[in-house]
Amino acid sequence: MLTQRSRYALRAMLFLAEQPVGCAPVAMTRIAIGATVPRKFLELILADLRGAGFLLSTRGKMGGYRLAKPSHLISMGEVIRVIEGPLALVPCVSRTAYRRCLDCKSEADCAIRVAMMRVRDETARILDGTSLADATASDLVAA
Repeated sequence: MLTQRSRYALRAMLFLAEQPVGCAPVAMTRIAIGATVPRKFLELILADLRGAGFLLSTRGKMGGYRLAKPSHLISMGEVIRVIEGPLALVPCVSRTAYRRCLDCKSEADCAIRVAMMRVRDETARILDGTSLADATASDLVAA
């Protein structure tokens, strides 16, 4: 299940993706209001996204945040991974944080693992295939 933190991160990124290209940085207060995200959470989330290279920040009176690259080059999957970590529901199918399940007798014969691998693959396919630009398009069609 997607955490509230991830939903906040996606809403903030989608809000920034809707801003005109080349516009001035958007103040954190404006992002918080426009994306309906509590400011105290937003500050930490934006710092994580900036650290991951998805945002640029400018200090000062006219400062704020903007996307570090075009919205069509940032996927929803990338944003979620910055906030949550791996997309996999169980550690034995994670591509980036693999861990053997402690109670598993045989990964090769585990029906749960096979099903969760399919879930991970489809989830990654959809989220990595959906850019911020795609998600903000008014004619977005369900996958």
